[in-house]
Amino acid sequence: MKKIILISVLFSSIIFPQESNSILSLKSQITQNQHPATSNQFQVSSNQKPAFVSETINHEKKNTGLAILYSLLLPGMGELYANEFESGKYFTITDGLLWGTLAGFNIYGNWQENNYKSFAESNAGIKLNVKENDFFVNVGSYLSVEDYNKEMELDRKFGKVYDPEKYYWNWKSSDLRREYREMWSSSENAYNNMRFVAGALILNRLISAINAVRLVSSFNKNLEKEELSWNIYFSTQQKPTLPQSFQMNLIFEM
Repeated sequence: MKKIILISVLFSSIIFPQESNSILSLKSQITQNQHPATSNQFQVSSNQKPAFVSETINHEKKNTGLAILYSLLLPGMGELYANEFESGKYFTITDGLLWGTLAGFNIYGNWQENNYKSFAESNAGIKLNVKENDFFVNVGSYLSVEDYNKEMELDRKFGKVYDPEKYYWNWKSSDLRREYREMWSSSENAYNNMRFVAGALILNRLISAINAVRLVSSFNKNLEKEELSWNIYFSTQQKPTLPQSFQMNLIFEM
């Protein structure tokens, strides 16, 4: 039993000093080489490379077609795809404001349209089952359907003459006709403004798409410069006068 204990003690005294010296050596080597390297290398020591682990950090390049598609669907999303939403957010905000403006003009135009039709029904006797837009224009331009028909006949525009039974109106006064005309104009102006807002929505998407393409191209160019890989090399080194040591190299490559 005593012999077994003695052998165990001797074996421990051989192993642990070697491991302790190896760890201290590794720590010392790491401390000495932990200075920022100009060659993008962080080395623990120079040695053989019997075993290694490597990894490459390689982000995928962005697709310009997807950037265009995202910007056309929602301005700013192409910039977000290119990791540059700081500039894209302004296109998104603008798009939201334009949609709100479009809805506002549409609501106001419909409201004024209902107003002038109801007003003409009460004060000129029109029938609301009439759908032709030209009819409502003429209602605001002439005091009655008879006045309108007389002018069309004098100008020999017989195809534009109305049937009084279906297209009847007769304003009680010129002031009422002018009031109707103002409501009709307000409604038409709102609808016309909607066309400008729709054009602005399209333009906002086109500008966002162009900007997204530019940002994606910049992202891909920077990616080519910043591709990073690293390798770790492990080895052991045995010297006659020193305990066995463990060595590691950590190398970054751009």
